[in-house]
Amino acid sequence: MPASTVDPESFLPLTPAVFHVLLALADGELHGYAIMQSVAATTDGKITMGPGTLYGTIKRLLESQWIEECDSRPDPSLDDERRRYYRLTGLGQRIVSAECQRYAALVRVARTKGLLAVSLAMA
Repeated sequence: MPASTVDPESFLPLTPAVFHVLLALADGELHGYAIMQSVAATTDGKITMGPGTLYGTIKRLLESQWIEECDSRPDPSLDDERRRYYRLTGLGQRIVSAECQRYAALVRVARTKGLLAVSLAMA
């Protein structure tokens, strides 16, 4: 079945590790260490991924064709040639978008129940 006909919602909910790797790659191509840094930065350090979790997740995402390794590389004088860069595939983009929409719906429910402070609701 072509990836374009797959329902991204059929893969939800995502594990936290998968969600955060896909979310980091939504900004563009990154190598593994940069993905780890992005996850830590976007979660204010509340989530830190060790190499085993990160590279195990990357391996599964590559096998599922949600991400792909990039053929092009930065100038070797500006980067370590051993680094592998990854990016979202079209399917990966659709899946992370669907998960974000799922989270947004949950936040709307939490707001109606008064579970979020007003300052968080405005963010």
